[in-house]
Amino acid sequence: MNWDTVAGNWKQFKGKVQMQWGKLTDDQLDVIAGRRTELAGKIQEIYGLTKEEAENQIKRFEDRNKEDPTIYS
Repeated sequence: MNWDTVAGNWKQFKGKVQMQWGKLTDDQLDVIAGRRTELAGKIQEIYGLTKEEAENQIKRFEDRNKEDPTIYS
């Protein structure tokens, strides 16, 4: 998955992120605005994870969603 594509389609992608990390609010996701580093940091903060754990979760999330046509439409 190309994260630039995710950032460019953030409005469509945001719902998937919120389903995965339900503690993230709409306001937080609006601030993140598709920036991967900010997403990782917020996941760390809210879920009490290490940087590595947050990055691993995002990577698994990317892998599961890389074939999703709604991201690229």
